[in-house]
Amino acid sequence: MNIAEYLEQKRVEVDRFLDQAAPPAVLPPTTLHEGLRYSLMAGGKRIRPILTIAAAEAIGATAPGLIPVACSLELIHTYSLIHDDLPSMDNDDFRRGKPTNHKVYGEAMAILAGDALSTMAFDLISRPDLMKGCDPVRQIRIIQELASGSGSMGMVGGQVFDIQAEHQDIDLSTLQNIHKHKTGMLIRAAVRMGAIAAGATDRQLDDLTGYAEDIGLAFQIADDVLNVTGTREELGKNPNTDAERGKKTYPTFYGVDGARKLADDCVTRAITRLSSFGPPADPLREIARYITARKN
Repeated sequence: MNIAEYLEQKRVEVDRFLDQAAPPAVLPPTTLHEGLRYSLMAGGKRIRPILTIAAAEAIGATAPGLIPVACSLELIHTYSLIHDDLPSMDNDDFRRGKPTNHKVYGEAMAILAGDALSTMAFDLISRPDLMKGCDPVRQIRIIQELASGSGSMGMVGGQVFDIQAEHQDIDLSTLQNIHKHKTGMLIRAAVRMGAIAAGATDRQLDDLTGYAEDIGLAFQIADDVLNVTGTREELGKNPNTDAERGKKTYPTFYGVDGARKLADDCVTRAITRLSSFGPPADPLREIARYITARKN
């Protein structure tokens, strides 16, 4: 299959829904909604919602409400980026090639835009009109997965660990714990939410969860490598920011080549976990390979 065509087709589908779901910029409070849309519609690979869609396709069953479920991941992801970029966090000036949200709208409005995106995610997957036909038990499980993956035991907790590790002489297990939560848990939730929406069996869900954990690690390692090797034009933000903040990363422990090999090993392991799935899981297999081949 052509993974570039698949990713572009799904990205367009996700962007179309997000554009319709997000409040128009002219709706009061206009500054909030303008800022919210500024970050949400700024581009991006949409990997998390696409993983949700691909996981459901791998199961091979119809999944009512799949696009709202998928897009809830992007709302959470975008809110996390807005907050990560704040002066009190990573203090970044650029994101996706544009000035960060707080640089355009101010710090207070950026915080509120993130808050609004976070709550909007749960609005999407709890609305009867958008989730019509979804089994109520599955819907509750999907909501719980999103809450768990993005909360204090997931992404937010990972951000806390990350802040606490700055300028600290952390060991490898601490680094792994940071990224298991900060990056891995939302990717894990994305895959599991798609699988649950499509009615995965316990065995299928276990296999897909293992796949998600492997690609979550590969994704973070690839990000760490790109932070060292990428250019601002490729990344859409300044490179080498990890070193400037005193953060230890996978290249710190393994070197760039060693980190790349570790990421490739994660991808191989992830694909192996899909051995019980047929051709409908090919997008998941190709996404795993894409994660380490990307340039941003």
